[in-house]
Amino acid sequence: MATAQTSAKPYPGNSFDSNSSKRAAEQARGQRERQKQALSLQKENILSQRTSSPARRAALESALAQIEAQLAELG
Repeated sequence: MATAQTSAKPYPGNSFDSNSSKRAAEQARGQRERQKQALSLQKENILSQRTSSPARRAALESALAQIEAQLAELG
């Protein structure tokens, strides 16, 4: 009977590893979401700017393309 009780106990390392990997996955997901939100705000800021300068317009278009590429990478 004593052997049945000892074999039924979970391994303490398994639950810790499981919890720590879940926590790490949640943190990574949260970080991606915050990064996507920051990029979206930057995109809105660029889209709201108006300029008559061709050089400034080209810089804004370049920045917008870069932000959209980063958003595409994040999914």
